[in-house]
Amino acid sequence: MIDLRSDTFTKPTLAMRQAMFDAEVGDDMVGEDPTVNRLEAYCCELFGKQAAVFCCSGTQSNQAALWAHCRPGDEILIESHGHLANYEGGAPAALTGVSVQYIPGVGGMLDVEHLKGRKKPQEQHFPQSKVLCLENTTNIGGGRAYPLDQLERVTEWGRSNDLICHLDGARIFNACTAQNYTPAHVAELFDTVSICFSKGLGCPMGSMLVGDEAVIQRARRARKLFGGALRQSGIVAAAALYALENHREQLADDHRNAYRFAEQISQVPGLTVPLDEVETNIVFIQVCEELGTAEEIANRFTAHGLKIYDIGPQRIRAVFHRDIDADMTEQAAKIVQQAIAAAV
Repeated sequence: MIDLRSDTFTKPTLAMRQAMFDAEVGDDMVGEDPTVNRLEAYCCELFGKQAAVFCCSGTQSNQAALWAHCRPGDEILIESHGHLANYEGGAPAALTGVSVQYIPGVGGMLDVEHLKGRKKPQEQHFPQSKVLCLENTTNIGGGRAYPLDQLERVTEWGRSNDLICHLDGARIFNACTAQNYTPAHVAELFDTVSICFSKGLGCPMGSMLVGDEAVIQRARRARKLFGGALRQSGIVAAAALYALENHREQLADDHRNAYRFAEQISQVPGLTVPLDEVETNIVFIQVCEELGTAEEIANRFTAHGLKIYDIGPQRIRAVFHRDIDADMTEQAAKIVQQAIAAAV
């Protein structure tokens, strides 16, 4: 079975498991886990920030950032497909008491023309616009990676409107690979950045939030409140350190495999794949109604040996990762071709 449901389905390599086994550990709750401390210091250096806090998941690091930045009754601005507001269980409202303004963009990305007039006036009838949240790469928006100049424009607009800027960088290293910029280039534009280790980097769990000392101190308190303060978490921090040092270069292979897959299935009647939108490791496929629903087609793929998610009534998502090599990519494309041929 070839699994393209998500890059969260990656398994730790033997070398990563060995690094976890060998990890030096202590009590992270009191700041005494040396492996966690090394990981946090490494991420500060990599992203050019003062401080970092290791979290259980990307949801936790995103929501800790909101809790650190906001008060109940504030509002965040986010592109309408943004993971932080759509796929994190209603956490902005439940955990921080903030409302969400959903703003339609292009490919899950915002630009200044989408944001003009969106900040609420300082008036008692309205929530106070507080944080501008971007996602890079975009997930449901299509796996798109922001060009650096667009990030600069948007965050400049945010700051000129007295907004805090937060980046959901769940796949930030994919964005860096696609756009050829560094983590520090991106991070200098934002007050906080959330970095996920359990996707393309192939770790079993973990995320990092980076920012200045004051905001990370508040975020560390949020981590405690949200039940995320761990003890000997160096075991999983060791996996993240190993991935940062050994797995980032392979992300380019995932991008090539995704594009190769998209090229091949774009020729299949009834499927639409905009090749110019395949920038990273995510491929979205539009299914014509004559073939059936996306759920029905995804089930046909599964029956032929390919696991894939339906995202919407006529939309399917395939995500490439380190456990899918070039041969498996070719086989996945053949399965799609055969399954559609059998359905016609």
